[in-house]
Amino acid sequence: MMSSIDLISNKNLINGDRPRKKLGVIGGMGPAASAYLYELLTNMTRAETDQDHLEIYIISRPSIPDRTAYILGKSTESPVAPIIEAANMLKALGVDYIAIPCATTHCFYDELTKSIKTPLIHMVRETAAHLAACGTTAAGVMATDGAVSSGLFQKELGASGIRAIIPSKRMQSVVMDLVYNCVKAGKPFSLDNFISVADELRENGAEKVILACTELSMIKRETGLSPGYLDVLEVLARRCLELCGLPVRKPEV
Repeated sequence: MMSSIDLISNKNLINGDRPRKKLGVIGGMGPAASAYLYELLTNMTRAETDQDHLEIYIISRPSIPDRTAYILGKSTESPVAPIIEAANMLKALGVDYIAIPCATTHCFYDELTKSIKTPLIHMVRETAAHLAACGTTAAGVMATDGAVSSGLFQKELGASGIRAIIPSKRMQSVVMDLVYNCVKAGKPFSLDNFISVADELRENGAEKVILACTELSMIKRETGLSPGYLDVLEVLARRCLELCGLPVRKPEV
């Protein structure tokens, strides 16, 4: 239940008296997921006019080197410097927060925040906090090889008292195929293959299955999926709006 302060705050937001906080987005990793984040931010905002929406600056940098290839040692091109460069461009535009709609990029979070002084929203940490608030004790993780090998989700979920369940080697290869050979390549995906990974995670004790790569968010967008999945991109969009002081239209994801 909202307090009287919350009600007054929300009324002011709708009437155009909202604080003019700005969001910066470093996109292009991949482009479709970045476009979907903008769509989510728009659709989730409880707005009556154009002016009620969030002011957003998006820098799309698809030239940023592949994060997983670098983490796995398959490439010597680090994505860190171009991400910092993009963040500095957003800082010059006066943004209050920065979001990166790529889960694997958060493997570099500590290194990035040494140089990025604008608050960088930690999508993975926010996902773990959301699950903990819902009372989840075990969650399946559908993420890239880079994120899995780095222990990104295992660490953040563990810090919130949640057991991370990772796909078997065979099913992890299915996840990578869905991400790289289907969504990123703009080609059709097999929903049956997607469901087979989720089924294995649930059989191993997952109460929720995290779509822990924003390319997988696109599969949820196209198919709807049944309850039981948590999309990191939806978590990020909601948190962006909350931090920037805008009222959210949709219920908790």
